[in-house]
This record gives sequence, structure tokens and C-alpha cells, in this order.
Amino acid sequence: MTRKLTARCHVRLSDPHAIIATLCAHLQDHHACHRVLDGVHHITLHNAQAMIRPALPVTEISIEAPDIEPLYFMRQILAEHVLELSAPDQPQIAWQGDGSTLDRPPNFQIMQVTRVETITPRMRRLHLRGDVGRFDQMEALHLNVLVQKDARHPQWPRVGSSGQIIWDNPDSRPDYRKYTVREVERDRATILVDFVLHPEAGPGSALADTAREGDEIGIVGPGGGGLRPADHYLFAGDETALPAIARMLDALPPEAQGRAFIEVEDAAEIQNLATRSSVQVEWLMRRGETGAQLKHAVCAAGLPDPAQGSRYLWVGCEYSAFRAIRAWQRNETDLEKGEHLVVSYWRHGEAAV
Repeated sequence: MTRKLTARCHVRLSDPHAIIATLCAHLQDHHACHRVLDGVHHITLHNAQAMIRPALPVTEISIEAPDIEPLYFMRQILAEHVLELSAPDQPQIAWQGDGSTLDRPPNFQIMQVTRVETITPRMRRLHLRGDVGRFDQMEALHLNVLVQKDARHPQWPRVGSSGQIIWDNPDSRPDYRKYTVREVERDRATILVDFVLHPEAGPGSALADTAREGDEIGIVGPGGGGLRPADHYLFAGDETALPAIARMLDALPPEAQGRAFIEVEDAAEIQNLATRSSVQVEWLMRRGETGAQLKHAVCAAGLPDPAQGSRYLWVGCEYSAFRAIRAWQRNETDLEKGEHLVVSYWRHGEAAV
């Protein structure tokens, strides 16, 4: 039998029962399983189990997990929320056991740029070489790119004794920006990541615009929602969601049906998207009004009756269009939880990418 990894700590809390009860209620809202047996709180989240015994003067916390990544995440989550709920107190948290010698987060790596490719006038693709096996799946399509404030002195995350991330120079800590893994090339140990270029570039856009072969880029991932099995699909998004839609279309089986609406600036931004499925792709030209055509197309298209098969709605777009489409999904469709993912990727007027 494979040995489970374990970690433990002892924390002095001023009001342990109230703090731990609030912590557990919050984690339940984020899909954790929680139960109390003989005064001990049992929490299951991200394939890890935590046991918390609140008491004065010391609260005991222990964690079990099958490998280092869920152990790391549970340590980080518990430490972050215990410290937040204890404010203004600052209790000391120092984990013992497995993971105590972690230097870098297990989901972090430094990748090397091997090629910079211009896909369209507004889309730049970086080819990144590293350990790509963890990205070769469809359950989590995204990663975070660390955009350095000073490329000459890059800051990489380290794991502190509390399980939280620390930086050698906190004032120069990089910005995190979320992107989609557009493609995985296992034979070349490479992932492809597409960046939208903007006239007023945000951190991620500026990184892609200046990246050169040989550059080192830190990434954290994978994460985020992915593709779910269904008979009928409705995809919608603008340029920021185009890499995710393209990857999902490429992965669909031949029997999949549906429609995909993609809003871009002009005809020069249209890409050839590969799919074996019967999903029909329609390109929408923005014409100066962000999201207007996209939300109209989604609401007009709708989805088939559930008697005709399972359905999945996936939308990624600007905030105002997201709000309109989400309202339509909630009020005008009968989609159940797990049949939709509608998210905002950016907000008009903010340099978010």
C-alpha cells in the first residue's frame, strides 16, 4: 500500500471554535466536504483530508494526501484562511512532516521560450519548453504566467514554513496573468500559449510583444475549468477566449454537435480552427461595440431540449457581455449545474491582460 503524505501544525488562536467554524463554512461554499466527529472538524478538498481540533491554548491541524500537490494546496489554503480570520492577531503557523522541505510550489516551473510566432496582427504565440505532461489533459486548460517587473532580476515564488508563497523582494513580485494552453506538443516537450496584443498593452500583452527565443518565463498550473462531455455544445467568446475554444473544438469527437461564436476585431483575426466535430464556427466582427454581437448570437441560438441529448454552454468574454449572457443562462435556460461555464476574462477600460 502506498504511504499517504502527512503534515501537521499547532496554532494558538484567540477564539479557536469561532475561527475554525467560519473557516469550514467558507470551504464548504467552495465545494469542500465537511463533518464534525467528537469535536474534530474533518475537511476533504482537492484530494486531501484535514482534521482540525479547535482548543485553547492550542489548535491541532493535521493533513493527509496521496501526493505532494494536494498536500501543498491544503496547507496553503488552511494557513491563508486561518491567518485572515485571526486578524488582527498574527498566529504563527509552521508545518511539520512531508512537504516541510519544499522550496518551490510543486505546480510552478520555469520554461524557456523556443519560438515566437505571429498568428494574426493581434495574436502572438509563444512556444514554451519544459515539463509539459501535466498540461496534456482537458480537465484544466489554463495556467498563470508570471510577468516580471524587472526581467533582469526575475522573482520566483518560494514556499514559506506556513505553506504560503514568499518572495525574496516583495516589492518586485511579478504579476500573475491567466492564459490558456492552446496546444501541447509532447514530442517537443513544448506548450503553445497565445497572447492577444493590445494598443495599450497590459502586463501579459507586453510580455508577448517583447519575448525572444531563449527567455525564461515562470508558469503556474494547470488550473481552471475544462471541457465536459456532451452531445450538444454552445461556445462563445472574443479573442481572449479564442485559444480555449480552439483547443476544445480540436478535442471534440466526430459525433459532437453545436455552434461556436467568436467575436474578433476584423477579418484579419480569423483563424483556421481544426475540429472533427459537427460544431459550426461563426466569426463575428466587433465593429466598435465590444460584446454586443456575441451576446445577441448566444441568446438567439439557444440550446436544444434536454430530451435531444446532453448540453454544455461555455462562454468567455468581456465583463458586460458576460453579465448579459449569464443573466440569460440563469433566467431563460434550464441548464443544470455542471452544464455551463460562463466567465468574464476582462473588463473594458482596464489593462487586465
